[in-house]
Amino acid sequence: MNSPLTSLPAGPLVSFYGDDFTGSSASMEAFAWQGIKTVLFLNVPSAERLEEFSDYRCIGIAGIARSKSPAWMDAHLPAIFERLRQTGSPIVHYKVCSTFDSSPEIGSIGKAAELGAGMFPGPIPMLVGDLGMGRIQVFGHLFAQANGQYYRLDRHPTMANHPATPMQESDLARHLAAQTSVLPISNIDFLRLKAGDATGTMRLTSTNKSHIYSIDLLDEETLRAAGQAIWMTGRAQTFVLGSQGVEAALAAYWRSQGLLTDPQVETSVKAIDRIAVVSGSVSPMTAAQIDHATSQGFEAIRLDLARLSDQNAWNAEIELAVTKSKSALSEGRDPLVFTARGPDDPAVRQFKEKFYHDRATAEAANDLIGSSLGQILDRLIIESNLSRVVLSGGDTSSHAALKLRIDALTSVAKLAPGGPLCRAHSADPSRNGIEIAMKGGQVGSVGYFAAARDGQ
Repeated sequence: MNSPLTSLPAGPLVSFYGDDFTGSSASMEAFAWQGIKTVLFLNVPSAERLEEFSDYRCIGIAGIARSKSPAWMDAHLPAIFERLRQTGSPIVHYKVCSTFDSSPEIGSIGKAAELGAGMFPGPIPMLVGDLGMGRIQVFGHLFAQANGQYYRLDRHPTMANHPATPMQESDLARHLAAQTSVLPISNIDFLRLKAGDATGTMRLTSTNKSHIYSIDLLDEETLRAAGQAIWMTGRAQTFVLGSQGVEAALAAYWRSQGLLTDPQVETSVKAIDRIAVVSGSVSPMTAAQIDHATSQGFEAIRLDLARLSDQNAWNAEIELAVTKSKSALSEGRDPLVFTARGPDDPAVRQFKEKFYHDRATAEAANDLIGSSLGQILDRLIIESNLSRVVLSGGDTSSHAALKLRIDALTSVAKLAPGGPLCRAHSADPSRNGIEIAMKGGQVGSVGYFAAARDGQ
């Protein structure tokens, strides 16, 4: 398995678990636009449900591990990894954000790697960079774009100040070493990739000992080389860490070998009359997107987070948001329900002061915000007969999506790298076929919400 071929093997090629929902849709689109049929489940699917997608080459499961503790991972990830193993896919991918959001206490990638290594021993390739999202890695250091400029991750205007997992280290091996004392970590730099010896480097690892290899990514040449290194580890099933760059690299390598035909994929977004957006993001980009949307006929409706700690008051706040949203829709405006306008919004500081005195309280508060946004959107879909909606915010979107009574997504069209428009699949006829866009806080241009409505 995973050796040079004249054709790709039958069955699923990749199965993955995404540590948040918006990032999971990014992995789905990385394959979908290459003509590789991909389905993203929002819960662990039954064997019967999987059979309905038996001709799909990539099986994804969207999750919430990015906002969870190592104890949560111990309790939940082994069963999920076992379900991925059962697909028989040569590549089993633990999908993380391309800005590597994680810490020893929250969303620990090191803990996930240890659990994966227990089931899939051997070399563990790790590819976090993604050219389409403006993420490159050089000599182990990750750089990410913001406002058209590349920043080292520990100096990035958003990630260095992330409210839950601020990045204080751009060397991913060093950052990850704080999350696992079990697994050794090495870097495969772009010079070795260009020299063609990355696969050999990983194969030097004993088959019964796991070792993480953080792979650089600089350009299209190193993208293909990274894909080759991941595909040709020589394992029946290879456990891989990384962003949607993993799928992009594999597709680039397969295409370079003539294993993929030209994709026949419609990627344009068709305009629609009515849409609703909910956002739990505090990203500066999302703040700019909210500002732009209000100039394009959207009505911004703030959720007052000060009412979160009182259940009755919070229920009333949700009801008020639904009422305002329905009123906006009846008057020809599109509701955009949000919790904050960027990291400097006073609501963010007040929220932290009230709920961030311990990790469990902060996690519970964030979970409640996400599920409440989903509850609002759920009611708008039914009560206002909406056929397209948007979820914004990596962590909150995960919990919001679970409230929508859908169990799978497939890609429909491009909106922005990492934030595609998707079609929902559900046993509930009122949800089956609706269109959903899910985006992380930093994803998309300022016109993202308007483009989701107006097409492009």
